[in-house]
Amino acid sequence: MRVLIVEDEPYLAEAVRDGLRLEAIAADIAGDGNSALELLSVNSYDLAVLDRDVPGPSGDEIARRIVASGSGIPILMLTAADRIDDKASGFELGADDYLTKPFELRELVMRLRALDRRRAHARPPVSEIAGLRLDPFRRQVFRDGRYVALTRKQFAVLEVLVAAEGGVVSAEELLERAWDANADPFTNAVRITVSGLRKRLGEPWLIATVPGVGYRIGTGMDTIHPGSTRE
Repeated sequence: MRVLIVEDEPYLAEAVRDGLRLEAIAADIAGDGNSALELLSVNSYDLAVLDRDVPGPSGDEIARRIVASGSGIPILMLTAADRIDDKASGFELGADDYLTKPFELRELVMRLRALDRRRAHARPPVSEIAGLRLDPFRRQVFRDGRYVALTRKQFAVLEVLVAAEGGVVSAEELLERAWDANADPFTNAVRITVSGLRKRLGEPWLIATVPGVGYRIGTGMDTIHPGSTRE
């Protein structure tokens, strides 16, 4: 899951970003409305967390533009105001949920995961493919009934691959969905993470490399051994 945080209080924004990373949620920060709109124009986000009172285009204006774009990105509004009228106006703008400052990070995470499940309601909450069972809410993975312990980043990468339902996912897309805007586009982090993920899942190797294209969930002769130089 990748989230855009629009918040002009740097310490709060960074604390939220770091906390979400511990929950395997990649997050980018925009400190003002213009930066938020620029990030929305170049990146794909699963959710947007908007402080209503930010410099430049306000959180309300950003919400309007997200709704008008037809992207379907769920919006969680943040505000220091807790009056019903304030919340009502936020929902009228297209917000899907509302959280009043100050808030507990745990509650924010629960609300974000609930919004993500709602967004993906066409897919079952628990995904199964090729003997894999992935529960995104409990962050659990089983292969043929065996529990597989994964790092946060390995889980995030596997979640993207499983959601593709056997389709090929490029390294660039994995970097975009499982990391954040600070990730080096020339990094070998994706290759290293996929290699480690293969080993955790065990044999027969479940993640296939499609040379020059990307990775997919699959079993068979095209699945590359973790020690291969073609990873």
